Amino acid sequence: MIISREDIEKILTMEETINEMEMAFKNLSLGKVIMPVRSNIPLKKYNGIIYYMPAYIEENDALAVKVVSVHSENYKYNLPTTQATILLNEAKTGRLLAIMEGGYITAMRTGAASGVATKYLAKKNAKTAGIFGAGIQARTQLWALTKVRDIERAYVYDVKKDVMEKYAEEMSKKLGIDVKPVTDPKKLVEESEIICTATTSKTPVFNGEWLVEGTHINGIGAHTPDARELDTITIKRSKIVVDSYEACLKEAGELIIPINEGEITKEKIYAELGEIIAGLKSGRINDEEITLFKSVGLAVQDAATALKVYEKALENRIGKEVKL
Repeated sequence: MIISREDIEKILTMEETINEMEMAFKNLSLGKVIMPVRSNIPLKKYNGIIYYMPAYIEENDALAVKVVSVHSENYKYNLPTTQATILLNEAKTGRLLAIMEGGYITAMRTGAASGVATKYLAKKNAKTAGIFGAGIQARTQLWALTKVRDIERAYVYDVKKDVMEKYAEEMSKKLGIDVKPVTDPKKLVEESEIICTATTSKTPVFNGEWLVEGTHINGIGAHTPDARELDTITIKRSKIVVDSYEACLKEAGELIIPINEGEITKEKIYAELGEIIAGLKSGRINDEEITLFKSVGLAVQDAATALKVYEKALENRIGKEVKL
């Protein structure tokens, strides 16, 4: 079955993606997932990188591999920064079940992961959000936040003013909340109880000294050892929760750089998100903690979402059957 982006947009909701992510992270931390650390090919000539991401979830037999590229200069070609394709296989026989567009799934599962983290780590009464970046990923970040908290007002900052203003207009209409573009990143940080960083920046996008007590941060844009959206001050001030210990210690520049500089040790990482979901560790314990969810993106997220998309495609008779 070939499942297009248009098909997926019709059938996949943010609520069910959040539910799938919650179960995927829980299964991962409970040892019910087989997931090799993704391999990658840096394409420095084109300021890009391509990843190969396999995973198998024993509980529901979700077996998939995603091929995803991240090219920061794709705006020159009117193409999205992130592009992806997912192959879904049947675990029992190994046969190929579906080939599906993975860019939208990547955006949805990434947003949903932050939604799950926000559910467990942000203040219960948080009503304001700030988004760094104004691309596709930034859209699903804010969308997911509104599903787990009663967000009334949001701010967006991007280096491209026209893109930022378009984002604010579109998301205000989509979510029915007040989304304001801001030209001062400090204002965004000081006014936001929840912050999401969803940029292609390789250097920190704000000063950690600006953070107000009780803030929750979702850091999702940086996913290579030499890139970080968050500075060392932010890392040192935060209670750090990761999507995967192994993956983040190999790929998350936010953690690798200060560890190599001797500013922190790996013991600074408090928990995996799945450990908190499973009740093995507590989440936020008071309204003064600064909490951080650091995600580099995991293949288990794609496998879980791809199986849900396939099941819904069958139910809704969407997708095109082909013979290879």
